[in-house]
Amino acid sequence: MACPPKTSCPSARLPGLPMLLRDFDYALPPELIAQEPALARDEARLLTLDRATGRIAHRHVSDLPEHLGPGDVLVVNDTRVIPARLFGVAESGRSVEVLLIRQAGEQLWDALVKPARTARIGQRLTLAGGHLTVEVVRLGTFGRRRLRLPPAVDLRAILDAYGIMPLPPYIKRSPGPPAPGAEEGLEHADGSGRGARHSALGTDRDRYQTVYAEVDGAVAAPTAGLHFTHGLLDRLRSRGVLVRRLTLHVGPGTFQPIRTEEISRHQMEAEWYQIPEQTAGAVRAAQAEGRRVVVVGTTSMRALEHAAQAGEVRAGSSEADVFIVPGFHFRVAGAFLTNFHLPRSTPLLLVSAFAGREAVQRAYAEAIARRYRFYSYGDAMLVL
Repeated sequence: MACPPKTSCPSARLPGLPMLLRDFDYALPPELIAQEPALARDEARLLTLDRATGRIAHRHVSDLPEHLGPGDVLVVNDTRVIPARLFGVAESGRSVEVLLIRQAGEQLWDALVKPARTARIGQRLTLAGGHLTVEVVRLGTFGRRRLRLPPAVDLRAILDAYGIMPLPPYIKRSPGPPAPGAEEGLEHADGSGRGARHSALGTDRDRYQTVYAEVDGAVAAPTAGLHFTHGLLDRLRSRGVLVRRLTLHVGPGTFQPIRTEEISRHQMEAEWYQIPEQTAGAVRAAQAEGRRVVVVGTTSMRALEHAAQAGEVRAGSSEADVFIVPGFHFRVAGAFLTNFHLPRSTPLLLVSAFAGREAVQRAYAEAIARRYRFYSYGDAMLVL
């Protein structure tokens, strides 16, 4: 079994022994963590992995139509990332960073606050250059807080003007030109300009978003979908591929670290999703006729496979809390397009469940050797 450079191969586990997180670790040279998107979305490299033969090939995302054909159903996640990161000050005068996660009721939002110790119950946080003051009304674990917003506040307008796209912390680069209307927020958010380092807004407000993003609510991008252009989607349709959508609002559960060595002890956080009838019907018809369902991204995979747990995929909304690890029985997916994921992460476990742990280790080792770009703005892998 091939292992990534500087990583020792774990021995195969005997049946009945717990699955351990260290079996899904690998070493990645820091310079392979993509800091910028590809110049063109579909210029990203594409590693293809054939599950039946183990064969690995190297192409580009623009070659994707060669791997899909008439009758395939391509399912994408049309969630839209909101500029949900805000900067400001606590009552103590200390700078704070707030990432809004999801609405929890009228005037209530769940959020991640850093540093968490500045946000105790009853404390007020002044954000967005003084344009938004929130009150902490509930404490949670790992920096979670529930915040009460003022009545009749136009939160969308504040986020559009002052919010920062919630790029992952491993993207570290000098800021580019701010988006129109965001300059004041960057300059005055907390008096220090710290928000600018998180995002070159002129690029990220567009590129950390799929071209088909439509439904506001995500705090992270469904990154496998970032590679698609309208032209690529048209080429796929011209080959007879059915492109269908669902919505899963990507939340912190997708990137929440696994804090237990024994994987079965991890509790996957639920994420809201909705599957329209057009998508559910296309999936059911494909399954009945033996055609492939090609799933784009781990979030689309979680939504479809969660919906299928009770039988066939039906239209409607629910909360996906399924934790997909090796040994999982896939009911829907026939092929899978995904990015390269962090070691010891839930997305990597999902990919390993679909493609096989050893096959994924070999693919990642080859991707590292060939200098692929990793993580959110990186290259892609197609598992067939």
